[in-house]
Amino acid sequence: MTGDTRPDETNAGRTLVALAVAAALSAAAGWAFHRVFPVQPLLLTLAPAALVPPVVAALTRRRPLWLSLLLNLLLWSLATIPLYQAVAPSVVADLANSWQALLTTLLPAQPEPRLLVLVHTVTWLAALTAAEIVTRTRTRVTAAVPPFLAYGTALLLSVDGEGDNLGIAAALVVLTVALALVRDDRPATWLLAGLPAAAVLAALAMVAAPLLPIAAEPYNPRQDAELPPPVRVDSVSPLDRVSAWLQIPDRELFTVTAAKPANWRLAVLDRYDGVRWTSGARFQPTGGRVPGDGRPGAADMVQQTVTIGDLPGTWLPAAERPAEVKGVPGLGVDPTSGALLALAKPGKGFSYQVTSKVAKPSKEDLLAAVPVRDPALTAFPPGPQEAEFRKLAQEATKGADAPIKQAYRLQSYLRTNARYDVTAPPGHSLKGLEFFLETTHRGTSEQFASAFALMARTLGLPSRVVVGFRPGEAAGGRFNVKSGHVMAWAEINFEGLGWRPFYPTPGKSGAKDDHDVVSSAIEESERLEGEFTKGGIDKPRPSGKPSAGRAREGDEGLPLWVIIPGTGAGLLLLYGGAAMLLPWWRRRRRRSAAAPEAKVLGAWHQTCDDLGLRAQRSLTAADVVDAHPGTIAHHLRPLADISNFVRYAPDEVAHEAADEAWRRSDAVRRAVRKQTPLKARVRRRMLLR
Repeated sequence: MTGDTRPDETNAGRTLVALAVAAALSAAAGWAFHRVFPVQPLLLTLAPAALVPPVVAALTRRRPLWLSLLLNLLLWSLATIPLYQAVAPSVVADLANSWQALLTTLLPAQPEPRLLVLVHTVTWLAALTAAEIVTRTRTRVTAAVPPFLAYGTALLLSVDGEGDNLGIAAALVVLTVALALVRDDRPATWLLAGLPAAAVLAALAMVAAPLLPIAAEPYNPRQDAELPPPVRVDSVSPLDRVSAWLQIPDRELFTVTAAKPANWRLAVLDRYDGVRWTSGARFQPTGGRVPGDGRPGAADMVQQTVTIGDLPGTWLPAAERPAEVKGVPGLGVDPTSGALLALAKPGKGFSYQVTSKVAKPSKEDLLAAVPVRDPALTAFPPGPQEAEFRKLAQEATKGADAPIKQAYRLQSYLRTNARYDVTAPPGHSLKGLEFFLETTHRGTSEQFASAFALMARTLGLPSRVVVGFRPGEAAGGRFNVKSGHVMAWAEINFEGLGWRPFYPTPGKSGAKDDHDVVSSAIEESERLEGEFTKGGIDKPRPSGKPSAGRAREGDEGLPLWVIIPGTGAGLLLLYGGAAMLLPWWRRRRRRSAAAPEAKVLGAWHQTCDDLGLRAQRSLTAADVVDAHPGTIAHHLRPLADISNFVRYAPDEVAHEAADEAWRRSDAVRRAVRKQTPLKARVRRRMLLR
């Protein structure tokens, strides 16, 4: 015996089949990234990564391992050229950063080479390891472990993606069974019987998987990922542009094709330092999906096609609240506010499509609204102005005994006690707003929205300022939005409803001069405030139900430190059980064969397995005996004679010969166990040899 663990040339066909199965396993594992990337670029990435390593393993199976690894490294590097469409010196740095980049990306991710290189590498490593295990060892299913690890990596990175990976898990199970049957030297009939059985079990697992507690809310590593810090998007805030845009009202900024008018939101500003409103948004890259805000209730889906004109900056306008965006390479989104950002300045004529979800809360929901408790959204800069703003806000909302009524009365107060004037001086500092409220009583939406938001904060109402545009001039399903349509408004955050808009700015010619969207909102607020006054609806009480955010906290799945060890322990138990039961089942099946000839040949095959010769089927009985002198040969030689008699003698075999063959086989087994150290026996058993 030479001790060579590689299959003989006679098993070359089965080795090639096993390599094909290993390639399929790796490809299936890589396909689990379909929840992360679009289909076409993912397929182009997976093809070389899953196919090349098995081909290299087949060509180098008689060569040293280092040669195969060197060739794989070279080919992996060459395969990144079509991925990047150039020689990319940054590929190693991109690979190192791709994990964090994906964890801070909203799925689906843009199919950028710097992100796809992770799929390319993970799948390549899985295929390489699986293929080398197939060609250089005699194990049955160990080659399936690397693809399963790649599959687990894809699962962690695709938790937020659309769809599921249950079908892929079923495919991996079926392919693993196929690999075990091929490596076990089973005839083709075993494959025909084993694969359907495995498919049935996989289908049952797919049905049962959604019922497991972990499947309801899996661990999401993005919850623990460090997001990029808030950054200032443009050198000039959109709120600072309001007065300038109103001075040149005919500048064409963008057009929107939509079925009905809406206010087009541009920027959301939720931080105030006493001088200016800024955005605390943490923009994350996304392939187009915008996370929802968890608000229940009815909503209208609004489809829009936006074409950029002379709009400056990188903010992208859309109706509230965007749910999906198409056509923007390098799109960033703030999950909290839904604000959209192009990472590169869009040029004139650039178009994109947006699907927005416009909430339609019921009258009962509005009247029962309770503000969210968030100190950051009720913060007021230190200074004497806070007391003055609070005094004004309390006077404006005197008699209002509910948060929503306070907001409506504050809105009405500003609309009726100040006038809209595009010639008013710009700015929204505390001193400027104090002058606006107490002296001039005139301003643009910049001052009205800022004053409303700050006065609301003194009442404990979490508020922010939004800069956007009126619907614009309608022309055959298109809305031409010009600089004169710019408008700022305020929003307040309520439990279960999310951010609700308020329009404190009066019309150009008085409180009734509004466009359709604002006027309908004002009429609704006046109607609801009237119902409060009449007492037709009970005073809203704080809801005992937890908010959407708090409700989800209790429903989160098991933490990662429980899932990973638990899963690993479960897999080890399953594997250990298979390792213990499979040899016992194989020996029992051979011993209980009906025909004496089959029992004799089963005793011989069992003895070869005990001697570690399972992969060396081409050895003759004489070769086996010559390779094992001493005590083992004392029982091995008579067994070999009986086996040769069964193979070549025409006479029938008596049951006594079969029993004698098994007595000799058991004796050889005891002798092998006595001579083989425990560590070696355990290793052989765990490798299913």
